[in-house]
Amino acid sequence: MSRSQNSFIKFQKEKKKRIKKKEKEERKLERKENSKGGNLDEMLAYVDEFGNILEEPPVEAVATKEEVQK
Repeated sequence: MSRSQNSFIKFQKEKKKRIKKKEKEERKLERKENSKGGNLDEMLAYVDEFGNILEEPPVEAVATKEEVQK
């Protein structure tokens, strides 16, 4: 008797495992569809000489330290 019950329990565990795997795959696809990720240029941030975070590269200063010393 215990043998048939064990096989039933195994079957139920496998069934739960398949359901969880299917749900995980669905969540993965949903995240992939809804992601707003893009290319590398959209992910970069720049820091100017004052420590401010900018979205585009900072404009070069008119005079650099080397030019000031000369």
